[in-house]
Amino acid sequence: MRWVRLLFRIFGWLLTPFLAWAASFFGAVAGALIAMRVRDPRAGVAVTAAVGALAGCFTILAWLGVLRRSRHVREVLAVRSDGTPDIVAATDGAESPDPAP
Repeated sequence: MRWVRLLFRIFGWLLTPFLAWAASFFGAVAGALIAMRVRDPRAGVAVTAAVGALAGCFTILAWLGVLRRSRHVREVLAVRSDGTPDIVAATDGAESPDPAP
């Protein structure tokens, strides 16, 4: 059962960048469909890139909003509210020096 938990934890860590990648890809596809109506090729490429970037940014902001609001989702995926793994959070405190007496 331990390996299943590790598998879900790794999936949780990779979910945030995967969502951004997938959203930007599908946004670029939608932008390419829009750009087919543009006569200038450079403007078409710019429309494709802009729609892809907007879709990726909007999706990542929405996903981070879900992570901030839902403690249950953070616990299941073993991530902090900013999307970083819990292991990174555990090592942050250990690396800081002790205060002087």
